[in-house]
Amino acid sequence: MTGRRRLVRVPASSANLGPGYDVMAAALALQMEVEVSETGEFSVDAGDLDVPSGRDNLVVRAFEILHPADGLRFTIRSEIPLARGLGSSAAAIVAGLTAADHLYELALSPAELLTRAAELEGHPDNVAAAIHGGFVICGEDAGAPVATRFDPPEGLEAVAVIPAEEVATEAARDAMPDQVALADAVANIASAALLVLGLQQSDLNLVSRGLHDRIHQPRRRELYPRSMELLEAAPEVGALGATISGAGPTLLVWTTWQDTGKVVEELERRCADWAEVRRLPFTPHGVDVPEL
Repeated sequence: MTGRRRLVRVPASSANLGPGYDVMAAALALQMEVEVSETGEFSVDAGDLDVPSGRDNLVVRAFEILHPADGLRFTIRSEIPLARGLGSSAAAIVAGLTAADHLYELALSPAELLTRAAELEGHPDNVAAAIHGGFVICGEDAGAPVATRFDPPEGLEAVAVIPAEEVATEAARDAMPDQVALADAVANIASAALLVLGLQQSDLNLVSRGLHDRIHQPRRRELYPRSMELLEAAPEVGALGATISGAGPTLLVWTTWQDTGKVVEELERRCADWAEVRRLPFTPHGVDVPEL
């Protein structure tokens, strides 16, 4: 038996953005693509991706929150590196939920989609960026996650430095203390305010001043020391600044479009033996279900 099929495309994402721990994120121009087809037999084809091929696959787990996956074939293709802090799990969750919603015409609202995705992911920032695209600021309303979205400003570019090693999200979260110093919290509030203002006003000087973090990146330094050393050297390579992407170890280097070429060249020189350097623009586009 063959029948309906749906194709879902979801962007990568970078969370925290320096001072916005578990609050801010941005969509990036890498994609995961999931095609779900009615074939009469359950199967998962993920190609060379190192992901489960059964119902424990994260795409399938998310799909089955809304509808059983019996009789369906899941074909998964992804440009997003796994366990590098670029939102691969968020993309998988959003893809699975969206595929079920569209295949069975469940008419899930964006708010419902965000709630379901955040419950499975454990935090809303990456999934919100994957759903809405652009930049997002996440919070709560009556206990439910909410996200405010805005477009990337003109002239702002990103370059990802992607180390070969993986960092588990659990290890990164275990490095966080239960309490932080008041001075660190105040400094991060100030930086986050400058960052949002700079992004909204396309003021890249404010963006640069707003990328500083004193809460999560310093406490995770031992998980990715080379990424942190490069973060501190970001002005030396001509960048506006840099932030650890999500749980790491990927470093997101922020730059102007005019300077991107020379920044990439210098990063490649410094990282040739331990990381891939990839120009990775911010994207305004979130999850998409194209017509087949």
